[in-house]
Amino acid sequence: MQYQVFVQSQSQQNFVASVVGMPNLTVEGRTEEEAILNVKSALETQLARGKFVTIEVNLEIQPNATTPQMRYAGIFANDPTFDDFMEKLAVIRKESNAATDE
Repeated sequence: MQYQVFVQSQSQQNFVASVVGMPNLTVEGRTEEEAILNVKSALETQLARGKFVTIEVNLEIQPNATTPQMRYAGIFANDPTFDDFMEKLAVIRKESNAATDE
């Protein structure tokens, strides 16, 4: 398997390497090469103690249960007067903001 490793120089004698996608896997080394060897060793150790599994997630979304606002999403999609309404609302807001600034 191949993994991407992000290596960053902290100073001339301190490098940090972390495996992309595995936030708990970060190591240090005195050189870039040492940091890479250390992260490889840490990754091999971690993989020996666990495994990757594939799970399936049910994507049936219940809008009312998660976000009540979603039941209103798109209700004006085919309303020909919606753009006019939005323009009038923008004018009202602009006038209101101007009155508040005075």
